[in-house]
Amino acid sequence: MQTVVRKINTYKFNELPKNIQSDAIDYFREDNLDYEWWDCVYEDFETICSIMGVKTAYKKIYFSGFSSQGDGACFEGTYSYKRGSVKAIKEFAPLDKTLHDIALNLAKLQRKSFYRLEASIKQSGHYYHCYCTNIEVSLNRENESRDYLSVTAEQENGITEYLRDLMKWLYKTLENEYNYLQSDEAIKETIEANDYDFTENGRLF
Repeated sequence: MQTVVRKINTYKFNELPKNIQSDAIDYFREDNLDYEWWDCVYEDFETICSIMGVKTAYKKIYFSGFSSQGDGACFEGTYSYKRGSVKAIKEFAPLDKTLHDIALNLAKLQRKSFYRLEASIKQSGHYYHCYCTNIEVSLNRENESRDYLSVTAEQENGITEYLRDLMKWLYKTLENEYNYLQSDEAIKETIEANDYDFTENGRLF
């Protein structure tokens, strides 16, 4: 029997030549999404929904993406007026004008409707974009004797539009997170954080 010992030189990422670093980054690109990377986006989104008066749940948030026709995001749940939502969303996301506008538009419509508008949101069909949802708008009739009143077209269209704007915001946020995690910068951070060793051709040792 003969024992052969091979000596293999290993390198840290920053010790590799630039062209080999690029190969190593490409090698890791797919693995950088090999987990439920959308969890952090979902967590923030559930907080945002709560601030705006939307009740949803993790298992009722859906998306597909990001380069095919029909890609998008949506959610199921309910909506009703949440007092102080405009101020609260500005405190939670001070730089996000899109969220500010959604909260403000919902509040304005609610104010004109005496804060009685409610909605149920259901996903429909085989896709997950915002237009694959059924949004039913109704009036909260608690302590209200005027049962003859009904939801107007302005109320229904407004609530539907603003809730779909929230779905579009979710999709854009997911897409931004996906693109970042696929970027060279993010992959390099992952490699260096794990202190990986590489062979001279950029393969993980």
